[in-house]
Amino acid sequence: MKKLTSVTMHTTSEGQRLSYTYSVVDEDTGAIISDNNRESMIVLDIPKNAEVLGHIDAIKAYLSGKLEG
Repeated sequence: MKKLTSVTMHTTSEGQRLSYTYSVVDEDTGAIISDNNRESMIVLDIPKNAEVLGHIDAIKAYLSGKLEG
């Protein structure tokens, strides 16, 4: 199974980029098969991505509020 270990969000000229790392774990033994695997994706500003872009905006707003407060 793949287990997410970190996520980074940042805005690029293409759109919102999500970069993430994960580990691959053997479900039967719990042994780590591989770790620090990296991938990324662009979340394009299109109607079918409206929900996830809303969640990204909510996380940014939450963190901005923490900085102000």
